[in-house]
Amino acid sequence: MKLHKEGYLSIVIATVITAVVLFLYLHFTDFSFICNLIVVILLLIPLGLTIRFFRIPNRYANIVGDGIISPADGLVIAIEETEEHEYFHDQRIKISIFMSIHNVHVNFYPIDGEIEYVAYHPGKYFIAHLPKSSLDNEHNTVVVKNDNVHVLFRQIAGFIARRIVSYPQVGDKVKQCDEMGMIRFGSRVDVFLPLDAKINVHLGEKVRAKKSVLAYV
Repeated sequence: MKLHKEGYLSIVIATVITAVVLFLYLHFTDFSFICNLIVVILLLIPLGLTIRFFRIPNRYANIVGDGIISPADGLVIAIEETEEHEYFHDQRIKISIFMSIHNVHVNFYPIDGEIEYVAYHPGKYFIAHLPKSSLDNEHNTVVVKNDNVHVLFRQIAGFIARRIVSYPQVGDKVKQCDEMGMIRFGSRVDVFLPLDAKINVHLGEKVRAKKSVLAYV
């Protein structure tokens, strides 16, 4: 496991704050050993969660030529036919993956191909579970195409998340399961697929980035 570069500053800040508060507490108080231990643990928990949030686990990529690999860890909260209004302007199957604060928040490309479209949209911060968060919240849309399929996936900031990181540029050649960015803290990813895609997941299923096959095309 390693730590994502986007988390270095946050981890340093959290470490400094923890160290300063801990020093001041131990220097200016004279409580019992048990009280001191409890305070130390309470101070270390937020630091530990911050470090854990920016982890990148060692995980072999599940390369599937005709498969759409999950771009995110999380829980499948929606599988539905809906109209995609931003790019395709037609009916698509949407698979929504909710990432809690405990999930890995690094995102990956679901297929090989070329980046055809990238668009960042500032917005609000509704709870990511809500359907309206797909377009009303801060979000970033990416379309990857190859000879077989166009896949649109949308990084959506949640109630806690306040920053979306996205690396792709139009014209980039990308590989399935390569990293494309991340979302800080609780958030969601929507994946839009053709109507004839063979869905391989179900509602309530936990999926893993670089591993789970969402559908076949």
